Amino acid sequence: MPVTSQLFRGFPRAKLWGSSLFPCQRQPPCCPTSHRPTSSPPHPIWPTAMPVRGYRRSPDLHSYNLTPPQVNSILKASEYSFKVPEFDGKNVSSVMGFDSNQLPANAPIEDRRSAATCLQTRGMLLGVFDGHAGCACAQALSERLFYYVAMSLMPHETLCELESAVEAGRPLSPILQWHKHPNDYFTREAQTMYFNSLRTYWQELIDLSSPGESLGPREALLSAFKRLDSDLSLEAQVGDANSFLHYWVLRVAFSGATACVAHIDGSDLYVANTGDGRAVLGVQEEDGSFSAHTLSNDHNAQNENEVARIQGEHPPSEKKTVVRQDRLLGLLMPFRAFGDVKFKWSIDLQRGVLESGPDQLHDNEHTKFIPPNYHTPPYLTAEPEITHHRLRPQDRFLVLGTDGLWETLHRQEVVRIVGEYLTGVHQRQPLTVGGYHVTLGQMQGLLAERKARASLAFQDQNAATHLIRHAVGNNEFGAVDHETLSKMLSLPEELARMYRDDITIIITQFNPHVVGHQRQGGES
Repeated sequence: MPVTSQLFRGFPRAKLWGSSLFPCQRQPPCCPTSHRPTSSPPHPIWPTAMPVRGYRRSPDLHSYNLTPPQVNSILKASEYSFKVPEFDGKNVSSVMGFDSNQLPANAPIEDRRSAATCLQTRGMLLGVFDGHAGCACAQALSERLFYYVAMSLMPHETLCELESAVEAGRPLSPILQWHKHPNDYFTREAQTMYFNSLRTYWQELIDLSSPGESLGPREALLSAFKRLDSDLSLEAQVGDANSFLHYWVLRVAFSGATACVAHIDGSDLYVANTGDGRAVLGVQEEDGSFSAHTLSNDHNAQNENEVARIQGEHPPSEKKTVVRQDRLLGLLMPFRAFGDVKFKWSIDLQRGVLESGPDQLHDNEHTKFIPPNYHTPPYLTAEPEITHHRLRPQDRFLVLGTDGLWETLHRQEVVRIVGEYLTGVHQRQPLTVGGYHVTLGQMQGLLAERKARASLAFQDQNAATHLIRHAVGNNEFGAVDHETLSKMLSLPEELARMYRDDITIIITQFNPHVVGHQRQGGES
């Protein structure tokens, strides 16, 4: 298909209108250094005009034709796989392993991901974090949230042992076993501050619990989400004598991020979602096909319950202004998020913190901006919506994805693509061409393309990479088109964000035999 006739997906809507307060494009000299330096110059991360939804024909994008090896190099640059180790030749975990990957649209990417095994309790944690107004808040969540969840899950006695070890200066036992790609870095300069805030939290958990007590997964996830968001806010208010850290905590608090986290322990799957990330379960039916079972709700204007919740939390006089143009106060797309203190703090508090902040803030016009109709804050919460699902043998995998994935592929298509990749069985659905007029020769080409699609999976050793390939490269007939893929991957940085969002995916595969055994054990 000629590239000039290829339909490209429309501009994804930016999370927040305005100019970036703390752009992530280059680490400024007064903030913690990342371990992925970039030479990209700073530029606004949001378009200045309302983007168009739907499909649009490609303009002259000045993109380049990439070879298949070049395409694969880009797609596989951030892929990561983890397989749960076997014991005595047997896999005793309900989780067989996971594949993850990221594809940036922003420069650098504002999404983050995390995966870890809880060593002091049980279970595995996986999460995707979608940043806006910069990457700082998403970065902080990727480093800190799982520690808060792990602490919340610990029994009283374990927390006491942890505190005793710190007081005595003894080495601490590991809490999490991280499963990270080399690019998934830590901000080392902030680790002491992060530890002190975490220690204050576990001390309070000790004071509020009794011997033999511990929080259940639902309560632990809820407590961890709310407490970390509170700590992000408090750290920004208190500041730090170190100018590096002072600027960093303000970057984190004034930027924002959504979070979609899964905790898997045996056959119990909990999903905690704040914002518009999504968790979708792939269920294998008796005929071998796959169906999608959504385990999260999007917190945005398309969710009538969310709109009603926000309107109900503010006076009737604000009913027409609290949600405008499908955005919170006409500005923010997700209705729940970490950070974003411009939607949580009072006006006086915002001005006081910024006036006492580093000099770098004083020249930024965005710091002086107050959202319109800002009368009764807070307007935003990080409280997650939590879903519990008891795994069944037919539940074969879980897809966690930021909204960049779901804007390009329907959930049922996502599950079909992943299911066929994992099983190697390609469901032969009747070939449809929608409303397109095709010649016999074109139909033959489509059939040949579909026949060749089975071999496509073999070039990807990672399910998340395979899914991204489809998300970016599918043509109007649902097949991966190399010209489309090449064009989308070679867009200049300043144009890429106009055509798609950052995409972050974690695909977790379950062991049906272990799940079935665990269910039988739980029911007996």
